[in-house]
Amino acid sequence: MTDIGQLEDTDIDLAIDEGEAGERRATELANRLRMVAAEDPLLAQDLVEGLIVALDRAMGGTIREHLEGPALGVADKVLADPEQAR
Repeated sequence: MTDIGQLEDTDIDLAIDEGEAGERRATELANRLRMVAAEDPLLAQDLVEGLIVALDRAMGGTIREHLEGPALGVADKVLADPEQAR
């Protein structure tokens, strides 16, 4: 038997379906945002707010329908700010 070393999660990237691939991309984005937040919390906040605004535009103003709890509260606050409407 040949020892090929330890495989990482990212070494074999076989998405079963498009939904799973989208979930993996979303998880990777969340991980990267956490890394940015550890280094520069204000930049991370700006990125999240910009993402909320962009998603709301892309979804025809319906992002709130897909959120709940604290995420909905953040989206309400961000989208209520006229400066965010850029």
